[in-house]
Amino acid sequence: MEITSFYPVLMVDDVATAARFYREELGFETTFEADWYVSLRFDGGELAILDRAHETIPEGFREPVRGLLLNAEVPDAAVEHARLVGERGLPERLTLRDEAFGQRHFIVEAPGGVLIDVIEPIAPSPEFAAAFA
Repeated sequence: MEITSFYPVLMVDDVATAARFYREELGFETTFEADWYVSLRFDGGELAILDRAHETIPEGFREPVRGLLLNAEVPDAAVEHARLVGERGLPERLTLRDEAFGQRHFIVEAPGGVLIDVIEPIAPSPEFAAAFA
């Protein structure tokens, strides 16, 4: 198989609200937009939002997204925490903290129940440093 593109498609109830979140809060740009599907892109990635009830989804699979965690690496997690949680009031699901495995991060909830893990890479502890290739 020769893959030319690979990206997640989030099946949600409110396409417009979800797409607005990824544009306004995370800086995505719209590359295609219909009332049932929005394709988004930023330098380094793609994401699509799909109405979960759309006819292209097979019967029995028209469920909203759940159990999904998307990682967004940033230069400064504290700055983004202040903006997203402090200023914008997004629901914080994990407070800002440093992890021994090499991350300073926090988790917020996006529309549709998707979790966004905002991560700043930091030096791991010596115990975890040996696990990196």
